[in-house]
Amino acid sequence: MIRVLVAEDMRILREALAGLLAMEADIEVVAELGSGDGIVGAALEHRPHVAVLDIELPGLDGIAAAAQLHERLPGCRSLVLTGVGRPGNLRRAVNAGVAGFMLKDSRPQDLVAAVRTVAAGGRVIDPQLAYAALDVPAGPLTDRELDVLRLTASGSEPRDVARLLNLSYGTVRNYLASAVTKLNARNRVDAIRIATEAGWL
Repeated sequence: MIRVLVAEDMRILREALAGLLAMEADIEVVAELGSGDGIVGAALEHRPHVAVLDIELPGLDGIAAAAQLHERLPGCRSLVLTGVGRPGNLRRAVNAGVAGFMLKDSRPQDLVAAVRTVAAGGRVIDPQLAYAALDVPAGPLTDRELDVLRLTASGSEPRDVARLLNLSYGTVRNYLASAVTKLNARNRVDAIRIATEAGWL
């Protein structure tokens, strides 16, 4: 039996995903969450084989949560779902140890097949996203600078970013300043715009 955790902030989608997966005889949904902050705790409690994560969750986003799962619970493999195919997100997901990366408009049977593939140790990456990622040059920012910039873009204040990433407030400010400098941006808002337009966020 494949044990699955589902994290999606929109309730109707979360329940639809859980319902779709639960219809399969070899899949059991063991946890459903509406935000990213509780993913690691729920995974440690329920020990899923696969975590199906929305990329844009309140609190900790799906890729950051997947990175923590990869570190703290290596037996749980992550499958990230995204509504927007940004090449930068795919690169970030691969760096975070994500085993699957799919668009939300994929066919339901493809999602079920992807869960089985990921549970069996395979990888699933949407071909269109893979080709798009190859066309985008690597950016100048480190993974941690991107993490900090991404959380800042979602509206988190530096103190919140520090708490979410287990960093000091001063370290977060240094990462933000470094990102602004490397991107030749006017301020952090401009840095977020530049990184987003380049496909790095």
